[in-house]
Amino acid sequence: MDFSLDPRLEADSLLVGDLALTQVRLHNDARFPWLVLIPRRPNLAEIFDLSETERATLTQEVSACGAELRAVTQCDKINVGALGNLVRQLHVHVVARFERDPAWPGPVWGFGTRTPYAAETSADLIARLRSALAMRA
Repeated sequence: MDFSLDPRLEADSLLVGDLALTQVRLHNDARFPWLVLIPRRPNLAEIFDLSETERATLTQEVSACGAELRAVTQCDKINVGALGNLVRQLHVHVVARFERDPAWPGPVWGFGTRTPYAAETSADLIARLRSALAMRA
């Protein structure tokens, strides 16, 4: 299948690795530990564009990423969303939230100015997430 990543998703995130259906990426904003899961299928905009089996797989992968992100970050809450207003390519956000984060309790989308990770910090977080999710890049 001809999967290609939307340039905006690629520019705003760092590769974590691949699960059965999705490419998992770390949103490059150190204020909020945030994964983005992109199904590796062409021409998808909505969850209902996936087959029934793929929707079940997506749900499992979102759940696994949420659980492992919570375990790795010790966050207070996990937020999950699939908006797609700016980037039409189907992708699901899995965001670790803390009661002390700058956007709490509001949404993270459009809040303030993104703070990119330091290279060492992102590499450490990506390594811990790869290990937790038993994946390779």
